Amino acid sequence: MNKTELVAAMADKAGIKKTDAEKALKAFTDTVTKQLKKGDKVQLVGFGTFEVTKRAAREGRNPQTGAVMKIAASKAPKFKAGKALKDLVNKK
Repeated sequence: MNKTELVAAMADKAGIKKTDAEKALKAFTDTVTKQLKKGDKVQLVGFGTFEVTKRAAREGRNPQTGAVMKIAASKAPKFKAGKALKDLVNKK
């Protein structure tokens, strides 16, 4: 499912216009992004948690040449599914 399909599904499910659903999706992603940039986590009970993890600096290898290279420390967004979501996905 891509963004256009998601917006259409949201609009259909909520009984709203696609433009309104797109605005709601944009507001959600912007808000989550803003909170993650601040270092906060966003927890939606039953769905999951968005948070930032820190990756330490490390040495890696260039796969083409095999040369050792330094990989800088970085932060990465992470999503951890909640129990209710996991249960629904695994339900048979």
